[in-house]
Amino acid sequence: MTVPDSSAFGPAGAVRPPGSAGPAGSSTSPAGPAGAGGPVRLDGPWTHRDVAANGARFHIAEMGEGPLVLLLHGFPQFWWTWRHQLPALAEAGFRAVAMDLRGVGGSDRTPRGYDPANLALDITGVIRSLGEPDAALVGHDLGGYLAWTAAVMRPKLVRRLAVSSMPHPRRWRSSMLSDFAQSRAGSYIWGFQRPWLPERQLVADDAALVGRLVEEWAGPRNPEFPDEETLAVYRRAMSIPSTAHCSIEPYRWMVRSMARPDGVQFNRRMKRPVRVPTLHLHGSLDPAVRTRSSAGSGQYVEAPYRWRLFDGVGHFPHEEDPIGFSTELINWLKDPEPDR
Repeated sequence: MTVPDSSAFGPAGAVRPPGSAGPAGSSTSPAGPAGAGGPVRLDGPWTHRDVAANGARFHIAEMGEGPLVLLLHGFPQFWWTWRHQLPALAEAGFRAVAMDLRGVGGSDRTPRGYDPANLALDITGVIRSLGEPDAALVGHDLGGYLAWTAAVMRPKLVRRLAVSSMPHPRRWRSSMLSDFAQSRAGSYIWGFQRPWLPERQLVADDAALVGRLVEEWAGPRNPEFPDEETLAVYRRAMSIPSTAHCSIEPYRWMVRSMARPDGVQFNRRMKRPVRVPTLHLHGSLDPAVRTRSSAGSGQYVEAPYRWRLFDGVGHFPHEEDPIGFSTELINWLKDPEPDR
């Protein structure tokens, strides 16, 4: 295996403490009361609260009533990445819930538990804590990886599966190991394998690297994304103590476990097919996860599988084309018989 240069993470600068208020009068407290602003509990038509699941506490933002749709964010973001989909889903008759994954946003930062099997149990535990029999999972990036995992591990709790910008875990593994172009595109993941330095780089200069990553991974279709206010929100959220370390830990497990018994066992477990209707969404110009890497994921689905490519869009279809993404998702969720 050839490991590409991980220089996407440049020299570490001085780590400045999380600082001043930003858009919407936000403060540095990650756990302020709902509606009080802050880097996590941002104001909006949604409501904030905490739920207990799998031995930890998870922050959620929710809107609407109806069948549960659970939204799972990716790196380097948090629940707020679904700010466009929450009201759209609620208006369409769904109970839309966006959760912060373990170690991110307003959720607990535990010392361990960042392997995908345990993170998937976090997700299914939140479904139970919300009092629902099942949910449609919608995951982006790392959230998509975990949505694939949850659909295999706890199929009775997953009604439908929608994944954006992330191949099936087995497809991701094979692409990173055998496709040099994908391995190079994912060079930031190889860079994460170093101890401590990536965390320092993520938070240096008020998490400037987070802003650069979001800018570099976005496509050209929507010149208004990302704007400075959006980047400031993501940078402040990453600057909350321990967030950078917890955000990196799942990626460290993905690579370091490849030759370990736990990683081999997980990869073998993921051979079980997904047996719920699946919608797979991807940006045609995604520089972090190549289209070819994601496109082969349908072989792991033994249920109606729909592939949707967004032209001119990069790694964040739900933010770069929020109307198109929400329309595609809602139409598919309401379709009683989604076709292949």
